[in-house]
Amino acid sequence: MERREEQPGAAGAGAASALDFTVENVEKALHQLYYDPNIENKNLAQKWLMQAQVSPQAWHFSWQLLQPDKVPEIQYFGASALHIKISRYWSDIPTDQYESLKAQLFTQITRFASGSKIVLTRLCVALASLALSMMPDAWPCAVADMVRLFQAEDSPVDGQGRCLALLELLTVLPEEFQTSRLPQYRKGLVRASLAVECGAVFPLLEQLLQQPSSPSCVRQKVLKCFSSWVQLEVPLQDCEALIQAAFAALQDSELFDSSVEAIVNAISQPDAQRYVNTLLKLIPLVLGLQEQLRQAVQNGDMETSHGICRIAVALGENHSRALLDQVEHWQSFLALVNMIMFCTGIPGHYPVNETTSSLTLTFWYTLQDDILSFEAEKQAVYQQVYRPVYFQLVDVLLHKAQFPSDEEYGFWSSDEKEQFRIYRVDISDTLMYVYEMLGAELLSNLYDKLGRLLTSSEEPYSWQHTEALLYGFQSIAETIDVNYSDVVPGLIGLIPRISISNVQLADTVMFTIGALSEWLADHPVMINSVLPLVLHALGNPELSVSSVSTLKKICRECKYDLPPYAANIVAVSQDVLMKQIHKTSQCMWLMQALGFLLSALQVEEILKNLHSLISPYIQQLEKLAEEIPNPSNKLAIVHILGLLSNLFTTLDVSHHEDEHEGPELRKLPVPQGPNPVVVVLQQVFQLIQKVLSKWLNDAQVVEAVCAIFEKSVKTLLDDFAPMVPQLCEMLGRMYSTIPQASALDLTRQLVHIFAHEPAHFPPIEALFLLVTSVTLTLFQQGPRDHPDIVDSFMQLLAQALKRKPDLFLCERLDVKAVFQCAVLALKFPEAPTVKASCGFFTELLPRCGEVEPVGKVVQEDGRMLLVAVLEAIGGQASRSLMDCFADILFALNKHCFSLLSMWIKEALQPPGFPSARLSPEQKDTFSQQILRERVNKRRVKEMVKEFTLLCRGLHGTDYTADY
Repeated sequence: MERREEQPGAAGAGAASALDFTVENVEKALHQLYYDPNIENKNLAQKWLMQAQVSPQAWHFSWQLLQPDKVPEIQYFGASALHIKISRYWSDIPTDQYESLKAQLFTQITRFASGSKIVLTRLCVALASLALSMMPDAWPCAVADMVRLFQAEDSPVDGQGRCLALLELLTVLPEEFQTSRLPQYRKGLVRASLAVECGAVFPLLEQLLQQPSSPSCVRQKVLKCFSSWVQLEVPLQDCEALIQAAFAALQDSELFDSSVEAIVNAISQPDAQRYVNTLLKLIPLVLGLQEQLRQAVQNGDMETSHGICRIAVALGENHSRALLDQVEHWQSFLALVNMIMFCTGIPGHYPVNETTSSLTLTFWYTLQDDILSFEAEKQAVYQQVYRPVYFQLVDVLLHKAQFPSDEEYGFWSSDEKEQFRIYRVDISDTLMYVYEMLGAELLSNLYDKLGRLLTSSEEPYSWQHTEALLYGFQSIAETIDVNYSDVVPGLIGLIPRISISNVQLADTVMFTIGALSEWLADHPVMINSVLPLVLHALGNPELSVSSVSTLKKICRECKYDLPPYAANIVAVSQDVLMKQIHKTSQCMWLMQALGFLLSALQVEEILKNLHSLISPYIQQLEKLAEEIPNPSNKLAIVHILGLLSNLFTTLDVSHHEDEHEGPELRKLPVPQGPNPVVVVLQQVFQLIQKVLSKWLNDAQVVEAVCAIFEKSVKTLLDDFAPMVPQLCEMLGRMYSTIPQASALDLTRQLVHIFAHEPAHFPPIEALFLLVTSVTLTLFQQGPRDHPDIVDSFMQLLAQALKRKPDLFLCERLDVKAVFQCAVLALKFPEAPTVKASCGFFTELLPRCGEVEPVGKVVQEDGRMLLVAVLEAIGGQASRSLMDCFADILFALNKHCFSLLSMWIKEALQPPGFPSARLSPEQKDTFSQQILRERVNKRRVKEMVKEFTLLCRGLHGTDYTADY
């Protein structure tokens, strides 16, 4: 094999600098990689070594690097290079050299059996790869040959060394198969061959595992080898003896982890459910571990309890349907279920004292699904058996969800607290799922327990117990419709009786009230029972998220029943906002809550409340507008503008969001007269302009100003009309001074809502022409630094074409310049900008016939667009954008067919365009395919994907698999 560098077919990466890849240079590069402190040198060395590994010279230097006088790092690189050459460049190896390569690898493995373990493993992986490439024709009994060769007595290596080397080889063989790049048809052949070869492996493994004289290291390797082979979907009945031996090995602490892994892998293979008799034999083996499990829990041995739990869950979760089908064995399966219940309720707090209970949660979903999938009669029988089990599960889960004592919780790290929070969310999801099995009785059960707990005078209750029961309620009420539950009124009545002495309990009380907000909307008489609690909690910074989100839910769901409480809610909210109790995001939520609340009041009441609510902020803004810009007053300005935006997002006296519910559900008539939001906006308009004049350079402030109007426009729709002229004027001035993407986005909103109305067309047209003119100037100066502006501009143009194509009829609009700028934007590296530009063209091309200036420019410059699209498909644009370019081709074909048929032939004529990899025939085929397809857009997208792969030289490679 040393002569391989002369091979003609092996020329590849690094061939140009072939002389560089010598043993000496490889050793120098490895030294640099491992020992040079300079990270840049390390990276260069790594890049060079990767080229060396795939070079033809690798066949020569790999064997030399394995010499006994080399250090393990160098030997390891040699072994790795051999593996890469065999696994990736198999077709380069002449068939007459297979046997000598195999013999050399066997020799090296035998030599390293008593040498470096990491090098041994890489050599085994290389031989495994060789075996997989030769099987079944060129090496029909590969595994049997390996076993025979390593059992030969004439080897210089001692028996144990040979045995461990053979086990390593047999372990990596299935692993290499799982990750190999074999073509699909070869994979099937090799898998079948390996399944037969199993007969040469399992008897050897059984013998080594049951032999009393086998040392622990050998038995451990046997278990790992078995674990590797079962993932080839070996029939479960063929694994019986080894599984039983692995169960016996669980008693040996050194072999425990390997035994667990082997048993779980064997049980979990998808095919295992076909072997029901074997599965039934496994149940007593698993149940036999219960004493070992209890001992482990008692001794705080988390590793052992975790391992045994994994085995029980693997059997239960993967095979519950198959085992439930064996009705005559229902008691043994129920015993397994109870063992898993013990694992769910394992003592201690997750994740500090135990990490096992979380493994079991998916099992309960699976078991429930399987029970509910049976026909009615069988389901009824199993419901009778398992409903009590699921009620017990609820008790266990709520116990596990309980917080530890305050003192203990104080010692937990932030990471442990976060893990516990996620664990509680998982429990919450499980409870919600279990509701499907247990129904309304589950809520009654929780309510009775909570009632007894809160009314019992016998013993003081812990806040943790109360919190967990409420958490159970909240979990269900958040997603299940509890409007018809007869226990919710009682629960609402119990909530004020809870003695809240703790933040976690208070949080859960808040979230529970929030989860019941829809129920409160149907039972408004109960609002007064809980609203005071929520308003009181607003003043506590520790309850910020829960109290504000709950108030927002109540204000959204119950707004028509809140007018009697409005003054109080506004007063408390104002107070906490002024005291700056909450973080920015909660302040924004609070403003949204107040927007919902005010929407249901009479216009005079809204204006009165708005005045008291926002006057302090307006005064503050007036003061800030006078100051010289600096970072701290910028934050204050953005905060105040954000508060106004969020208030106007939900303040909707026209009740647009209720329209889908039908007119009969509207509780208030649409008020006549000016909209309160418009009144306020007109009052503060001058002030906002003043703020803008000082902060025009700052994108964040401009964005915050635009957000106020954008959110108001979205909420108010036609009611915003009185503001259109002055807003258009302000946007024009803003954009002329310093162009910003947010101003274009707001212009797009105005075009979308008002451009089609004759009364508003003049100011909208004037603004559209102005921002277009400014942006075209920006393109002349160099737009590359402003991809966000180009993106927003393209979206604006597309919206204009969609809503009001007449905007393109104006003589002052330079349609040709707009077209050319959009072609330029197609070449930007930023994907969103390219997408937006493609969107513009797919709106523009269908207007060729109806909008004369558009038709003219397409006729004159359409070929330029086509060339840009072909360049992108040819490799200049990301493959993820190909669907967008396909849309342009489809639109060209549909609306400009005669022009496209002429252009595409001309454009594809130059050699090497759009890619040097294409033949004239491939280009011709593509153009014919495109021109033929004028109806099916999906087919055009497929053609473009195929063509771009040809252009990039990726057609038929691994890269296309997920494409």
